[in-house]
Amino acid sequence: MAIKSTIFKAHLQIADIDHGYYADHALTLARHPSETDERMMVRLAALAIHAHDLNDICNGDATLAFGAGLSDPDDPDASLTDFTGRKRVWIEVGQPEDKPLTKACSKADSVVVYCFNHAAEVWWKGIENKLSRLEKLQVWRIPTEASQALAALAERSMQLQATIQEGALTLSSNLGSVVVEPVRWK
Repeated sequence: MAIKSTIFKAHLQIADIDHGYYADHALTLARHPSETDERMMVRLAALAIHAHDLNDICNGDATLAFGAGLSDPDDPDASLTDFTGRKRVWIEVGQPEDKPLTKACSKADSVVVYCFNHAAEVWWKGIENKLSRLEKLQVWRIPTEASQALAALAERSMQLQATIQEGALTLSSNLGSVVVEPVRWK
């Protein structure tokens, strides 16, 4: 019998000082049995970083949500979809292959990858040339120490505060606080 996903609930208060975006989001994350807390929390951090796109790109007329993640490789880990069904921002977490990223670039206005573990540099060196022609693609590196620290904030029911200032995300809960400073690779 297949193991089912574990459901996590997060109440996320976002104060994005860089973009003037302040909002509360009630989120549901389905963590696939093979997904780690670290990867799940990087998905949540990526969504927080892009929450301002709701207003900046779509004037509030869109849905910012998690995709099926590891359960469906053709679905983004998170996305911003306008009310016409058009994917405005497609977010991937981890070290995806070049072909799915090329496909995502044909389906969305913008594709953003957040790689995060100790092997990210090796992955990037092997795939950088294949991705250089994709104009819609951005690749960001979450430092390993930060992604591992994010995992410590994971709870089945989370109350989180996200503050974004000068390009850095501070994610806080009653369990502690983690500063994430993504580095842009592409």
